[in-house]
Amino acid sequence: MLTQAESAHLSDQSRKRFAERYVQLEQALRALPDKPEETPNAALRALWHLAAGTALSAAQATERSLQNLNSEQLATLDTLITQRLQGMPLAYITGRQRFMNLDLLASPQALIPRRETEMLGIAALARQRELVAMNGRVRIVDVCCGSGNLALALAHADPRAHVHAADLSLDALELARSNTSLLGLSPQVSFHHGDLLSPFDTRDYHGRIDMVISAPPYISTAKVDTLPSEIIGYEPTLAFDGGPFGVGILMRLMRESPALLRAGGWLGMEVGLGQGAAMLQLLRKNFAFDRVDTVCDTNHNIRVLMARRRAPANASASSCA
Repeated sequence: MLTQAESAHLSDQSRKRFAERYVQLEQALRALPDKPEETPNAALRALWHLAAGTALSAAQATERSLQNLNSEQLATLDTLITQRLQGMPLAYITGRQRFMNLDLLASPQALIPRRETEMLGIAALARQRELVAMNGRVRIVDVCCGSGNLALALAHADPRAHVHAADLSLDALELARSNTSLLGLSPQVSFHHGDLLSPFDTRDYHGRIDMVISAPPYISTAKVDTLPSEIIGYEPTLAFDGGPFGVGILMRLMRESPALLRAGGWLGMEVGLGQGAAMLQLLRKNFAFDRVDTVCDTNHNIRVLMARRRAPANASASSCA
């Protein structure tokens, strides 16, 4: 809806067109549950700004005042609205998505960052602060880095963090590098191409990493075709197809990450709905880890697992209520 200030400075035509298109989106827009930031108001504002020549994320668009659009710009707005209602993700139309208060470039080169991954980012950031307080710096590996959202959020939070980000997709790495340049974080973030942790299978990394994090593909191959068309029709399949059972990459992370982690270091993983309990049990049985913490969503589903590399300290465990 228009703010009082916008109602005062927008022309009658712009106010009328905004109201009409707001009703259109309110009636027709079916935003996915994992994109709660995309309300009809936020979507319309983002598309309005884009029609005026400024690319903003949905979140950022709600923070900027709207300007009058001329007839040509209004026609552009209608074209953009049509694209959105036909299923093209808003972030791909605007080329922007907010993640942990950072406005990033978005494109079909990589998965659009989601709120579930922010849960992992927040948990990892808490561990990062502890590690920096103890050691004065932190060295992190982010695999399946996609657009670079996790790596950049952690690097942006503290100049003493250095993140090595890797992905199997060269397209995703290209987008991640663009985001790194956009945020001026190139001195803190290095990129590697390869399958999961394979780029780090050297003495330079073994036992020298403070934290391994990943928001990997975890949808089973059989379920990929059942995903909403807004996902399967536009976002890269490589970023969400987790293989026959969906947990293959998660299990590889459990097996392979201990070689990289120093004692007291952390493995952090985002897991899919219904996978948390089984993955929690596997981590608890893994002798390489002496503590496993969980983060749950509002429905009490485990969505993030944080496991500590075994150290001399007493073992403990915690879980969701």
